[in-house]
Amino acid sequence: MAKRSLSPAHLPPAKRSHLSTPPASISIPPARPSCFESLYDELILHIFIFLSYTDLCVAQSINRNWARLSLDNQLWKILYLREFGRLRLRGSRGFVGRRDGRETKNLPSRVAAGETQDWKRMFRISTNWRSGRCHASTLDDMSTFLHSSICQSPARQVGTSGQEQGHKVPRITLAGKYTVIFSPELSHSPSILVLSTSGSKHVIHVAPIHTQHPVRVTALAVDQSSRTSAGLHIAACVSNGDIYVHELHSHPRKHYYAPPFRSPRTAPIILVAYCHPVLVTLSESFTLSVYDVTHEAIQVVHVLTSFTSFPPSSLVLTMPEFQTYKLVLTYASPVYPAHWSVGVTEVILSNAALHSPTSPFTSPTRPPSLLLSTRSTRAFDIPAGWIDEAKLRVVREQWGRKVGSVAGTQTDGRWVVLAPAVQGEAHPPGGFTPASLPLQLYRLSSPPLRAGAGAAPKLTFVRSLLGQKGPVSALALADGRCVSLGVDGKVWVWDLENGWGTEVGSSTGSSESGEDHLSTLRGTIAFDERRIITAGAAGDVMVRDFDV
Repeated sequence: MAKRSLSPAHLPPAKRSHLSTPPASISIPPARPSCFESLYDELILHIFIFLSYTDLCVAQSINRNWARLSLDNQLWKILYLREFGRLRLRGSRGFVGRRDGRETKNLPSRVAAGETQDWKRMFRISTNWRSGRCHASTLDDMSTFLHSSICQSPARQVGTSGQEQGHKVPRITLAGKYTVIFSPELSHSPSILVLSTSGSKHVIHVAPIHTQHPVRVTALAVDQSSRTSAGLHIAACVSNGDIYVHELHSHPRKHYYAPPFRSPRTAPIILVAYCHPVLVTLSESFTLSVYDVTHEAIQVVHVLTSFTSFPPSSLVLTMPEFQTYKLVLTYASPVYPAHWSVGVTEVILSNAALHSPTSPFTSPTRPPSLLLSTRSTRAFDIPAGWIDEAKLRVVREQWGRKVGSVAGTQTDGRWVVLAPAVQGEAHPPGGFTPASLPLQLYRLSSPPLRAGAGAAPKLTFVRSLLGQKGPVSALALADGRCVSLGVDGKVWVWDLENGWGTEVGSSTGSSESGEDHLSTLRGTIAFDERRIITAGAAGDVMVRDFDV
């Protein structure tokens, strides 16, 4: 019998050999996940809480899961509050405080999703404030508006000296997403430019009622009250004594005041504060006027005069309690024989009679606003009578802080800053050192609102704010943060709560000699939580944005 031929099919695979070392062709099973990858997201977030912001940024490069968890909004909120505290949560338009620490908002008409706050962005902005990192740019819209206002000014057509023009510096006010600017130049219809962060712009024309002569806007304030309407209310004071209150996107004025005759009380007005329905003005003769803005025709309620207070000064009007208003006024106080210090006056007002049903507004016997008290204090104050060694030591320390001239005084209701100035124009700016003209920082301690007549506020010297080289051109203070503009164009920022200070940056192309230097001797500065805006007499407007 013949043998059968083999099948053409391949042989079955050989059995696996039992060797001590596996062949190279056999794949190794994947490694087990690490202990960090097996953790829950909640546990990883709890671990991330103990990291600093630099370590948290490094953790983003580990893997995708850590990169996702490191961007948690609540995590950055905890990090923000731990690094900067709750004091930095207050905005430029004020903060309505509550004892439980929660933010106060109006009840919505219908249920809506709450707004989400980007805490990582807030942390980045606050860090840039502390380091001075910002993006500097110029606002062409403002510069064009200012140059057009100057060209149309009758004073410029007639001819004015350069020194007088140097005092007509553009004024800037920041209110949330709006930037309000005006030029104090003579015009038959002064204009106020309002710019929004969205790019839209609106021009408000202030037309006087009873005069055909050119006038200028001397002071401007934004309503600090929390109204139900979302519009921006602006109070503008004109050189002839008129006061107009305009609402954005509303052409006719809402309120006005026209004095029967020109007097030192009404013209010129150098400062104004507005918290509806209370409006306060300060004239150049240092006469304080309180107005009621309930109706269309603004009415005068109180008039206060001081003979021992002098500019420069600042006004802060707040409502610490319902129907109770607190006005804080800082000013230059004389020190015998030829020096100056800083003084503070608090005025407590109440408009309870305005809302009382038994006493209407038209009643001539009861005023719409009740003046509760006025109390003053000074940084240099000699006690009456005989004094001991301790009091004498305090007086000597106060005497050492006197200044020859005052460039500016500012307050936010809690802190007071005094900026000294240079006597005479012969001192070159390059001859100063950072410690030659330090800013003086004081803490204002106020008694309770319902305290007796004997209770007075107290000014306590805290420290000197060093860093600014040379005299100060403009000063601004809000929410525990002080910003100054030097005559050399440099901007310095101090955090009064935490005690640090840094230089933000100088204007591009600034000069310190000749006509360019004269234009920087006077300037204005304003800031909010994201930016600093400065303006000079030449019409240049510089924006320093910290949201970078």
